[in-house]
Amino acid sequence: MEFLGYPRADGRWGARNHVAVISSVVCANGVVQAIARAVPEVKPITHTEGCGRGPADLQIAVRTLIGLGKNPNVAGALVVGLGCEFTKADMLAGAIAASGKPVETISIQDEGGSVRAARRGVEIARRLVAHATMIERRPCGWDALAVGLECGGSDALSGITANPMVGVAADWLVAAGGTVLLSETTEMIGAEALLAARAVDPRLGRALTDLIQAQHQRAKEMLGPMADLVISPGNMDGGLSSIREKSLGCIIKGGTSPIQQLVEYGETPSRKGLVIMDTPGSDIFSLTALAAGGAQVMIFTTGRGTPAGFPLAPVIKVATNHELFARMNDDMDLNAGVILDGVSIGDAGRDLVDFVQRVSNGELTKAEINGNDLLAIHTTGPSF
Repeated sequence: MEFLGYPRADGRWGARNHVAVISSVVCANGVVQAIARAVPEVKPITHTEGCGRGPADLQIAVRTLIGLGKNPNVAGALVVGLGCEFTKADMLAGAIAASGKPVETISIQDEGGSVRAARRGVEIARRLVAHATMIERRPCGWDALAVGLECGGSDALSGITANPMVGVAADWLVAAGGTVLLSETTEMIGAEALLAARAVDPRLGRALTDLIQAQHQRAKEMLGPMADLVISPGNMDGGLSSIREKSLGCIIKGGTSPIQQLVEYGETPSRKGLVIMDTPGSDIFSLTALAAGGAQVMIFTTGRGTPAGFPLAPVIKVATNHELFARMNDDMDLNAGVILDGVSIGDAGRDLVDFVQRVSNGELTKAEINGNDLLAIHTTGPSF
């Protein structure tokens, strides 16, 4: 099966063809939501950031919002600002427009309030949707695809069934010339030596080691003797005993390929192949960063269950066991529990590859069907 993608002016290809309406600041969320109610074809991108944060968090927010607008799944964007925020709509729109896609802005204060701003935003959104509908899928190579990897609500089977299954798919995409983004550096604690050994050069290996050990040190400063148990109650209820056990399950999602690069939260990689992105373990923060980094499709393994999807990219949900797949069948796309019945990890992984290909070519995931669009931007410091 070939990849039929939506061509973008910057040479990238979309697996979806969305028009994004993005708030530059939390204060603009209401207008963005009003536009989305009137034009349901658009994808509203709302969040809690844009003002009242320290420099580091403002930088993260700017990088993330620009990355979301530049995501290949976005055909065009409208950025809605209030007018007095730090993360100015014009600045975000200008950076997104550098990708060659149509981008427009409105300012609520300049328009004379939310009602007028929403009215004008509806006109712009309809024009952007009309433009997007003119773009047709065309064949391109699988090297154009970037897939983000996430696991959440893990159990004792995550590292035995679903995550190794994802590793097979990751190796397939890397071999095809594509990009795989492995997230959640807080859930790599204890596995840094294994990751460093796979780095393409010693400098990258040292950077991975330093980052993960710094995460561990931060956990020890906050939690003291409980640092090695820095996993959620649901993980422990699912049978995991420590962060190291969870980490070994986490990194196997990346398969066996060499690690090409380490990127910041929401940063777009400059190299193809397996890339580590520095994200927290919180699922929605991590999904947002992966999409900002350019992932057109995401794979999310779970042993406890979660309905989480993302507005701009399909999220494939893989259950680790039969019971979860049956209990949350409306949310789960694939059942890795078949591995416990004797299906090989390789065969299960090839089934996942087939599903990734179908989703990339337009088949909807359960999260898309259910409209479980969740987004949140990670912060590191206090608000002001």
